[in-house]
Amino acid sequence: MERLKSAMMKALAIALIAMMSGIVVQVVFSTFDINPILSFMRAVPLLGKAITLNSLLDIQWHLLVIIGLIPAGLVWQANKHVRVDFLYQNRSNRTKARIDLVGNLIFAVPFFALGLPAAWSFMMRAWASDEGGRNGGLNDLWLIKAVLPLGLTLLAVAILIETIRLIRASR
Repeated sequence: MERLKSAMMKALAIALIAMMSGIVVQVVFSTFDINPILSFMRAVPLLGKAITLNSLLDIQWHLLVIIGLIPAGLVWQANKHVRVDFLYQNRSNRTKARIDLVGNLIFAVPFFALGLPAAWSFMMRAWASDEGGRNGGLNDLWLIKAVLPLGLTLLAVAILIETIRLIRASR
């Protein structure tokens, strides 16, 4: 599990570097009014027949979502997520587990009950319509939009595992 987590964090670090590089390239090429940046003889998955300023902008936004959403489950498992710590002051481990359990049941369960089906539908609509970006943006946006249900599912699994642990700890 640790090797998988380490590999995922390295991949996300590479995605962060790619996002920053995309920003620099977009600024430079935009400054010199060069568009498209690179053209292809045949359509390439996701990019289409060219890398344009708009496709670079789309890539930046999508990488930002990937970098922010995919590691959310890992952050939750590492207990590094945001919480209201003043509720924890001078509390026993059992009480802390109960507070976390109530928080998961009140906030996480309804969020995932509504969010996961909506995320899946969002991605499926893009896939069914073969959605692509506008004005030379990215093609095959369902690939990018699949990150939303994937990231939410990973987070839901992490919270489910944590909730089971909390049920045991709160007894």
